[in-house]
Amino acid sequence: MIRTIRSALFYGGFAIWTLIWAIFSLAVAPLPLPARVWASRLWARAGVGWLHWSCSLRYRVSGLANIPATPCVIVANHQSALETLLFWCIFPQLSFVLKKELFRIPVIGWGLRLAWPIGIDRNGGREALLQVIEQGKLRLAAGFHVVIFPEGTRHPCGTVGPFSSTAAGLAIRAQVPLLPIAVNSGCFWPRTDWRKWPGIVEVHIGPALPPAGKAGSLNQQAHDWITAAIAEMGTRPAAKAL
Repeated sequence: MIRTIRSALFYGGFAIWTLIWAIFSLAVAPLPLPARVWASRLWARAGVGWLHWSCSLRYRVSGLANIPATPCVIVANHQSALETLLFWCIFPQLSFVLKKELFRIPVIGWGLRLAWPIGIDRNGGREALLQVIEQGKLRLAAGFHVVIFPEGTRHPCGTVGPFSSTAAGLAIRAQVPLLPIAVNSGCFWPRTDWRKWPGIVEVHIGPALPPAGKAGSLNQQAHDWITAAIAEMGTRPAAKAL
């Protein structure tokens, strides 16, 4: 019961904050890109802070020393909406590759456009791949890390789905490192339950992979590392509901 109340408190507070921020974002939208990025980080960091306060759900990052000093392609498993917030707490400038339909969501869609994302048609095949490579290279050259969730959809706690090789292909074409990240957010923010579990979400940042060889081989290296990291984390929602 307490978990239900605290989860409802989170959603209520986060919805109010998002509406306030959306109005603010209208004023920020015409400003230069750095101001828009700052606004996106503000929304995400405040959301993560509210999640901690309302649901006792925190996060812990390991492997910060593995982050390259220069822009890279981030490849991460996808278990919940939480990682899109958490990454803004770790990296200063991000460009997410996401399905363009998300831009049509009232309020949220406005905010998604602020930080120079790459909106693609997930059924676009080769055209979508070429779009990611072309636009991704522009973002990387401007100092942005490009974030790609290669599973294409969320997977349950403890599991990793097959990866598309888009992230590896972009890293090789742009000649930047591929940075694997494993998260177990789905153990606390389940895809089948709107309620949140208290505890600590683990974010493990792996060694940066050099952009060498073929995309398929590089993609497999990233998949293997993330799969091993997820297996090590286990399925710990561990903490009992408060």
